[in-house]
Amino acid sequence: MKYATQKVALPFFMVAMALFALQIVFGLLAATVYVMPNFITEVMPFHIMRVSHTNLLIVWLLIGFMGCTYYLMPEEAEREIHSPMLAYIQLAIFAFAGVAALVGYQFGIHEGREFLEQPFWVKILITISFLIFLFNTSMTLHKGRKTAINLVLMLGLWLAAVFWLFAFYNPSNLAIDKLYWWWVVHLWVEGVWELIMASLLGYLLIKMTGVDREVIEKWLYIIVGLALFSGLLGTGHHYYWIGAPGYWQPIGSIFSTLEVAPFFAMVIFAYTMFWKGSRNHPNKAAMLWALGCPTIAFFGAGVWGFMHTLSFVNYYSHGTQVTAAHGHLAFYGAYVMLILGVVTYAMPQIRRVQPYNQIMNMWGFWIVTSAMCFMTFTLTFAGVVQTHLQRVNGMNYMEVQDQLGLFYIMRLGAGVAVAVGAIMLLYSFFGPARKQVPSGGTQITSGVGSA
Repeated sequence: MKYATQKVALPFFMVAMALFALQIVFGLLAATVYVMPNFITEVMPFHIMRVSHTNLLIVWLLIGFMGCTYYLMPEEAEREIHSPMLAYIQLAIFAFAGVAALVGYQFGIHEGREFLEQPFWVKILITISFLIFLFNTSMTLHKGRKTAINLVLMLGLWLAAVFWLFAFYNPSNLAIDKLYWWWVVHLWVEGVWELIMASLLGYLLIKMTGVDREVIEKWLYIIVGLALFSGLLGTGHHYYWIGAPGYWQPIGSIFSTLEVAPFFAMVIFAYTMFWKGSRNHPNKAAMLWALGCPTIAFFGAGVWGFMHTLSFVNYYSHGTQVTAAHGHLAFYGAYVMLILGVVTYAMPQIRRVQPYNQIMNMWGFWIVTSAMCFMTFTLTFAGVVQTHLQRVNGMNYMEVQDQLGLFYIMRLGAGVAVAVGAIMLLYSFFGPARKQVPSGGTQITSGVGSA
């Protein structure tokens, strides 16, 4: 590390990975219910498992973004973090709010709005934590060097905070509620979060390829322009069937189709930079994540999103397992892989060792990624069958669910594989680190084991 305060990222990474593991646990519980409908229903109903699974995803991704920002900001701004103490305070507030919400869900304490179920006081704490974070990082940027990486990153983070404010608006009219509800849910993941993704990916490429910063920054501006141009009006694909005016159907179809463009640009961006630059960076595992992230994001968010985003297709497919297939691979490719890639790159430097446990990390990459792809294919086939039987043939919903049992069993198996790969990744991050072996020397390890 070039700056001592980059170690502030470590507790953020630790908390994020703990919540990542917990998210997988709740996902496995929910997937089990699809196979055995009465599984622990008296202890925890399915809707509580699901809300816990989805909320943990959002919380740990946000904490991961914060950790990534604290890690790269000193290097980009060429100065220490404004206040490490503020960083620890805001992490404590955010983690407490997230855990309090999670515990409350188990007792039925929630607002009932999907993804925004957090009680009002929890939303207040999240807002306070986010404002402290933005103040701390913005002051660091203000006093330091401005680059395309940290400017685009902070723009994405500030816009995420602005759109979060719509989580407090809860009108009684359901159509109006859904209209603004998507201003948080869609404009985060298909809008401003893409700015965060592009800047973090650009940072990794600068560090690992050696390509001139000016070249990477030009690509970054193109991707940001495509993301905002397509993502903002792309919100229209959520307005098809909620009582919004009919003009949203052509607008949503056109701009949702264009949403494929920024993800495709990121694929070309990443592979071009690695082709132009040096491929001799010692952290091969981080290089794998940096290339895998835009690739899987392109298929999950781009291709699978396009598959059911046109209004005349979405009329039949919305709310089916096709949506679940798209959601799982899109979130995994665009944001989960990104944060895991930054952690893979940063942890050896935070722990002041050579890139370590790379083989286990790469095994974890291939196991988790393959399992998520298999899960996506399984849910896609289930969704196609569901759409035909339910929306075309008019079969009863529960009758259709009985026809999808084999797909749900395969989805559960894929979830178990994800858990196995995740354990390997966590061990590679936090387990005993291998010491560097001199050429021709004998391998020496620290701790009780190595991989």
